[in-house]
Amino acid sequence: MNLIENLAGEICKIILPINEEVFFGNPKSSLAICTLSSMNMLKEIVNSNMLSKVALVGRLFSENKGIDSLVRYVISNKNLETILLCGKDTPGHRSGHSLLNLYKNGVDSQGRIIGSSSPDPILTITESEILEFQNQVKLIDEIDETSISKIKLSINAAVKI
Repeated sequence: MNLIENLAGEICKIILPINEEVFFGNPKSSLAICTLSSMNMLKEIVNSNMLSKVALVGRLFSENKGIDSLVRYVISNKNLETILLCGKDTPGHRSGHSLLNLYKNGVDSQGRIIGSSSPDPILTITESEILEFQNQVKLIDEIDETSISKIKLSINAAVKI
């Protein structure tokens, strides 16, 4: 990113602060849920018995720093084996789409996620971190699914406690 993009990002943090929200559930669970930009879904899961079946639930807004953070967290927590991607993808950034492409295709020599149509899918994580992530977890693609009852079924099917 160039200086102007960095400056714009810092201004956005002040004008439109986005709280990073991750909620921890059952430490014995191997399932994580990513609700992408769906705040209401995140709150419904956190305030239900579903949280007791998953290790954690959180959001993913950006196709670069957000994915870097997610991958680093996952590989530092070896008990995580499955990530359920659900909820609405972030308009413009398409972070869910980029995460799926990272998982399937990796990055090019410039750190750009291969196959991503996001505006700035350039990561700082290493190829070895990406490979470790790809080998450690399975992604379940339910992007755009916002029905809590359907997500509950997916959690029950995927959960290993």
